[in-house]
Amino acid sequence: MGIFDFLSNDVAIDLGTANTLIFVKGKGIVLNEPSIVAFDRNTKKIIALGNEAKEMQGREHREIRVSRPMRDGVIADFEIAEGMIRAFIKKVNTGSFSSRRIIIAVPSGVTEVEKRAVRDAAEHAGAKEVHLIAEPMAAAIGIGIEVDAPVGSMIIDIGGGTTEIAVIALSGIVNEESIRIAGDEMNNAIMQFFKKNYNLLIGERTAEAIKCEVGSAVPLKEEITIQVKGRDLVGGIPKTAEVSSVEIRDALNENISQIVEAVKQTLERTPPELSADILDRGVMITGGGALLKGLDERIRMETNLPVHVAEDPLTAVVRGAGKAIENINKYSKVFIRKRTY
Repeated sequence: MGIFDFLSNDVAIDLGTANTLIFVKGKGIVLNEPSIVAFDRNTKKIIALGNEAKEMQGREHREIRVSRPMRDGVIADFEIAEGMIRAFIKKVNTGSFSSRRIIIAVPSGVTEVEKRAVRDAAEHAGAKEVHLIAEPMAAAIGIGIEVDAPVGSMIIDIGGGTTEIAVIALSGIVNEESIRIAGDEMNNAIMQFFKKNYNLLIGERTAEAIKCEVGSAVPLKEEITIQVKGRDLVGGIPKTAEVSSVEIRDALNENISQIVEAVKQTLERTPPELSADILDRGVMITGGGALLKGLDERIRMETNLPVHVAEDPLTAVVRGAGKAIENINKYSKVFIRKRTY
């Protein structure tokens, strides 16, 4: 591979609230790491990112700040996000970074200002041409749906910051619902639950681990009990609490109900012909939230529709964005167009 092959390497990025995934044309997915950056508070110099920064989360001293520059699916800290994009790209590619195309997946509900911020961050990181694609559209392409067909498909993409629900047909989104309730909010609900019921303060990483281990949307065949370590809010000393999966399910219930409600609202606004297609083909769930135990069953019970969890739901969006970069002419219709004023 010569230097010119490196120069023309096109890249697709799923710039997620929880994880950043990068797909390089001709190589496939080359990076999947947490969207977390550790930097020096005084110089703003990045010390660590991704998995390395996640290890530091909640354990940093006053000179170091560990930050997540993405919140609710969009850039919350522009300077740090730009540094993160640049560092991740550098990590996957030792070659120069000019004349390159980048496709970035963003939530379907982003504002014009938020789109501009993403474009600017990519351009400052060295991209010459930036295309944006809506996450549910990328997820649909990633799981093999023919998005240009005159047939309706429904995608529910549950990430870290947003849940995206979209009905797709003829290379476009017919209707959509983008709510800022997803993995992060569920972690938050678990943290609040421990504070309120056990006077126990736990960190974000612990909440995430509890959600993955025992979180569920419907009763489990065998309910589980786990030990949770944290800091006692009253005594201020470390302590352990024993909780069951039933309690965690109750803590998550409000967020799950809001996601189900958003799915129902999207279905109510769907034209009848497309509703018939969805009844035949079912609903696909992608994103990290798809891995929550029993979520597909809960949506199935409340909508009476067939619901399927996509294969490898965590990488669906970046795989779709990657397909789009490998066949840019075929998929150019699905990109988010720049608004002309």
